[in-house]
Amino acid sequence: MDDPRTDEALMLAYRDGDAAAFETLYGRWRGRLYRYVAHQAPDHADELFQDVWLRVVGARVGYEVTARFSTWLFRIAHNRLMDHHRGRARSVVALHDDPEQDPADDLPASELDEPPVTLERKQMAQRILNALAELPPPQREAFLLAEEGGMGLAEIADATGVGRETAKSRLRYAHARLRHALSGLGADRRERHG
Repeated sequence: MDDPRTDEALMLAYRDGDAAAFETLYGRWRGRLYRYVAHQAPDHADELFQDVWLRVVGARVGYEVTARFSTWLFRIAHNRLMDHHRGRARSVVALHDDPEQDPADDLPASELDEPPVTLERKQMAQRILNALAELPPPQREAFLLAEEGGMGLAEIADATGVGRETAKSRLRYAHARLRHALSGLGADRRERHG
């Protein structure tokens, strides 16, 4: 049976020593948090996901309800992602100087051996992921916080440290870009199956 307590009540219970409360929180938020992290740092998603949860565990002693739990959780994730991207920016400079790096290592595997229906679904999913990846990082983050975090504008603004109007603009532009990028998706499918 699901625990009827709010996320905030569960976190307070965990702070006070109730380990089962943490398990419930983890169960509620693991999928959405993982997708949020994976869309922003796919090559390091597992590591960053675990690190965010470790930070939640570490912060439990001082936890006070100052916002919804989801806002607090995604703020931790946002800050961890910003640290990660700053570190990656420094290492990219070093990678360009590495003669051992083969650009062919990053190419996708062949799709020739895929069944047609599976291939089509994978291609459609990949187009959606590509459209999401093409968004500027602040817009992608606002979109993911709304979709995966279930956050409203004020919470997105709070989690990312920007004003409400900035969060609103980022979300609006993200939706417009995604609609534009995916506008032919339905037409392509109808043509193939029509």
